Amino acid sequence: MRSIVAALRTTPETVLDDIHRVMTLAGVQHSLKKNAPTILKVNITWHFYYPACSTTPWQFDGVISALEAFGYRGLIPAQNRTVVVNPKLGAANNHLTSVIRKHGLKFVYLYEPDVEWVFYKPKARMLVLDKIYKDGIQIPKMFIGKNAFHLPTMKTHVFTTITGAMKNAFGGLLNDNRHWTHSMIHEALVDLLQIQKEIHPGIFCLTDGTICGDGAGPRLMQPEVKNFILASADSVAIDAVAAKMMGFDPMRLKFLRLAHEMDLGKADPREIRVVGTDIRAENFHFEMKDTLASRGQKAIYWGRLKPFEHLLLRTPLVPWSFVASRFYHDFYWYNVHGRKIARKFLQTGWGRLFESYR
Repeated sequence: MRSIVAALRTTPETVLDDIHRVMTLAGVQHSLKKNAPTILKVNITWHFYYPACSTTPWQFDGVISALEAFGYRGLIPAQNRTVVVNPKLGAANNHLTSVIRKHGLKFVYLYEPDVEWVFYKPKARMLVLDKIYKDGIQIPKMFIGKNAFHLPTMKTHVFTTITGAMKNAFGGLLNDNRHWTHSMIHEALVDLLQIQKEIHPGIFCLTDGTICGDGAGPRLMQPEVKNFILASADSVAIDAVAAKMMGFDPMRLKFLRLAHEMDLGKADPREIRVVGTDIRAENFHFEMKDTLASRGQKAIYWGRLKPFEHLLLRTPLVPWSFVASRFYHDFYWYNVHGRKIARKFLQTGWGRLFESYR
């Protein structure tokens, strides 16, 4: 049976209604259990505002409004930190905290002391996670038995070519040492999808493609206004459709091909039914590019520095990489390039909608 992905062309004036419509077209009420709370797994990729980088306030607002209208209760926005991203600052700068206040919800930051992490033994055979985390795989206890709703944006990624619903689980299900998985990131994403299917009674995804990111994602991108939103209960299929729209062959992306071959979802466009807007002619001609930082990381994960991976990334020497990343991304690139790009996009219709959430 083919997977269903709903796609709609949208505008800043109609996006909230369009989110309700696209979720209906994709069958959200058949996919998420109403008798279970729902984790709203936002995507905070940077603590600055940068277009296409993180969950948008209208995406967040539209999803919450639609779920409430459908009768879902117990909505729990959640996000973990990374060693280089402050999620509380990111939630504020991306106006997600404004949406939280509007709907009377509470953000759960998964790294805080009151969030319990438990060891979880997957029923499915893991490709790599059990080898990476030899002492056991830890997940947030609160995720077990709850629906998962992913809110990624449509953008490129230096390690996985594109990032979306499957990669969005990365910032929720894994604890602080997520960088340990980067050398086997494709297999790790497939393992995470297997775990999700075991612990969540329902999974659903809404990808924001109103402004998309081309180039050295997930941060140092060239944003482009594209005016699309996608929704699906199949994390593999929605990422495959997004990849195809961006100009990539989804079956050539390892994490999508592996997930397809393991019957975790559909990555072959011939096995996906797209409803809503006709997107067959869409090709953004995006291209994944590297940065100085990503070239160095790839040398450690897959290149000439591979023999030193453990020394550089799993010993007391590891803070050097975090400091270098923060300096390059936050203090150099954002101030020299990113801030100007963000200001430019604030003059668009989407930028004015963004500012309205202030």
